[in-house]
Amino acid sequence: MCDTVVALANSTYDGSVIFGKNSDREPNEAHEVIIIPAATHPAGATVKCTYLEIPQVRETCRVLLAKPFWIWGAEMGSNEFGVTIGNEAVFTKTPYNKQPGLIGMDLLRLALERSDTAATALEVIIKLLEEYGQGGNCGCAHSFYYHNSFLICDYAEAWVLETSGREWAAEKVVDVRSISNAITIGNKWDKASANLVTNAIRNGWCKSEEDFNFARCYSEPIYTRFSDAKRRQTLTMQKLTEYKRSITPKKIMELLRSHTGDNDPSWSPDRGITGADVCMHAGWGPIRTSQTAGSMISVLRKGEQPLHWVTGTAAPCTSIFKPVWLDAGLPETGDSLSSHYDRSTLYWRHELLHREILRDYNLRIRIIRSDQERIENDLINEVENRRTASVEIRRAITDSAFDQVEEAEQKWMERIASQPVSRPNSILYQMAWNQFNKKAGMS
Repeated sequence: MCDTVVALANSTYDGSVIFGKNSDREPNEAHEVIIIPAATHPAGATVKCTYLEIPQVRETCRVLLAKPFWIWGAEMGSNEFGVTIGNEAVFTKTPYNKQPGLIGMDLLRLALERSDTAATALEVIIKLLEEYGQGGNCGCAHSFYYHNSFLICDYAEAWVLETSGREWAAEKVVDVRSISNAITIGNKWDKASANLVTNAIRNGWCKSEEDFNFARCYSEPIYTRFSDAKRRQTLTMQKLTEYKRSITPKKIMELLRSHTGDNDPSWSPDRGITGADVCMHAGWGPIRTSQTAGSMISVLRKGEQPLHWVTGTAAPCTSIFKPVWLDAGLPETGDSLSSHYDRSTLYWRHELLHREILRDYNLRIRIIRSDQERIENDLINEVENRRTASVEIRRAITDSAFDQVEEAEQKWMERIASQPVSRPNSILYQMAWNQFNKKAGMS
């Protein structure tokens, strides 16, 4: 489960375009942030995606990707031209192709590598979708099949693209927009596949063109309902509308950390076995199997290098967003990731802290909040003052931010581990996390 948001220039504090996304994956599905350089490819070259090999284009763009470790594609990313995309799982009545094919995350990366505008990226995904369709397992430890929606933006505009098999509809964003794990486009769109309506009529999902509604006709009701997508998307749209004309990266950070119980001082993620939050926490059972594995915010200003705020770690409520510029590069964050604990990697070092906080969330999250707030505010102020500085200076800011966060998390871990558990989690929640930890090789 995921949530993706965008605010166009008419809705932000300074006329920039601001994008944000939480990537929700399995608890041990480590998330990495990487940069792939631009490249020129020989005639006849092919590219091997997660499962499918397809013809390569002559030139591919430099891209920043935030992705599950085992997938070729990405959950979110941006390229050297500022084109930025996030994808969402959507559950539809169109049968899923379980044979190896292009998955939504592959379509996202292919679009980033082949586009210099959001409009071009939209057309790249549509063309690939109509030629190859979408299919293949999207789960890490467990098989998981779904279709995809995308939020695509650049310095000037944004598009929502929602799909069901090879059928699709696209809507141009006016000011603010969010998507979650459900189709949101109804009976109005700017572009659509040729057979979108006739396919629904042929399958008996509606009686006529006048009766057609994309979301109502194509949505699979059970998975869509239990994803809690409607409530999450309503919440993010309410917040974006409330913040309109004053949206900042900090407000998007707050939005990506949202929980249903934020107004309840006793709230803890161990409550309940259903439901989902924008800042998602896994729990017991077949429904709450995802957690936010990584988060990213992109700030696109004309005439400047795109600025990205990434966690590179799970659960934004327990993480700090760190500034990254595509042209300045990334610091070293450890060896190749896997679903098994590895102390040498940034992701898994943070998981020790994250999972220790979860043992007594309500008490332990308070231990880090003031430091978290102070460090992020200091980083935001520093970046604001130096955002047009040289590549070397901006890279130094990034390196310093990662080092500062690492030092802070080590101190948090020492303080938290010394605190006795004041309120034990529910038995089912404890059982779930004991199992996640065992599979990851964590004590």
